[in-house]
Amino acid sequence: MLMKSPNDLWADLGELPEEEVIHMMTKLFTIYEVKLKNKPADQEALNFFRNLDNSISQTSQCNLNRR
Repeated sequence: MLMKSPNDLWADLGELPEEEVIHMMTKLFTIYEVKLKNKPADQEALNFFRNLDNSISQTSQCNLNRR
């Protein structure tokens, strides 16, 4: 099976209902959590959590700036 392009994945993500986006994010989080548990130095998992942390921080900051 060929991997979808980022554009195709954006389109798929945009079509998901909000509750499914939460489910998808939970699934993605769990995948990387297990990778990190099995191999604490897994660079891919570390990068995922670093990027997730940055994204949460940036989103929180944007929300604070709107208030």
